[in-house]
Amino acid sequence: MQIVTLTTDLGLSDYYVASLKGQLLSACPEISLVDISHEIQPFNIAQAAFYINNVLSDFPEGTIHFLGVDALPKISIGSPESNLYPAVMKLNGHYFVGCDNGIFSLIKNYRNAEEIIRLDDFSAKFALRFPTRYIYVPTIKRLVDGGKMADLGEPIESVKKVFTAQPTLENNLIKGAVIHIDKYGNVIVNITEKLFNEVGNGNPFTIYFKSAQYFIETISKNYHEVPTAEKLALFNESGFLEIAINKGVKGNGGGAGSLLGLSVGDLVRMEFHPKGSKDNIESLFPSE
Repeated sequence: MQIVTLTTDLGLSDYYVASLKGQLLSACPEISLVDISHEIQPFNIAQAAFYINNVLSDFPEGTIHFLGVDALPKISIGSPESNLYPAVMKLNGHYFVGCDNGIFSLIKNYRNAEEIIRLDDFSAKFALRFPTRYIYVPTIKRLVDGGKMADLGEPIESVKKVFTAQPTLENNLIKGAVIHIDKYGNVIVNITEKLFNEVGNGNPFTIYFKSAQYFIETISKNYHEVPTAEKLALFNESGFLEIAINKGVKGNGGGAGSLLGLSVGDLVRMEFHPKGSKDNIESLFPSE
């Protein structure tokens, strides 16, 4: 059975998601629909890509991913340089269908794409006004039916590129940023375990947040290494630094985001104390 995943900013309070699913099931009755999320912040392609990148390895080859975030094409004869075309990208056996608004460039390893096609059939009367119904759903149907990528439109060499915030490195210091806060209030930071190991080289460290009164000096292996309601840091399944409060959710004291005053975009500093440094030596002789 063909799997089609859905990642959109449509929300769940309106009928839009039901309409999308109805269109897809009417066109392709045998598909299996999987919701990645419909609660992406409106037009936030970076958040959408974060969600998608964290689940891609869980889906089999051949899966079709609909990227329905800021997906309205923009076609202007007078200023073609600003055009945003609908497109399909094949990468590692997966198919991504959406608008070439930069989101394709945020998919992990997008430079290894096997094929990219710009969709150029706008013959339906309301294609550019209602692209999901008249462009994206028909494209997904053709893929489900085994259609060739080359028959969908014009091959292109690259996609529109956008850039997200990356950690910065200074002497014995990594400066990262909060990139996501989940429903539990856990704070995800764009510092990876790989970067931590490369820069830290096994040295002691301190993680500082925007408020100087909060800091962490150890990496836990799981949430239960600290008492309930205590803060901790660990590297999650995706390899990103996560700041959490053990069992700290709304109604039970609050999560790390609210208790530590952290929001998406806030700075998180990881300072290392190499052997022989002043900070390291002082830590061996704490003041009474």
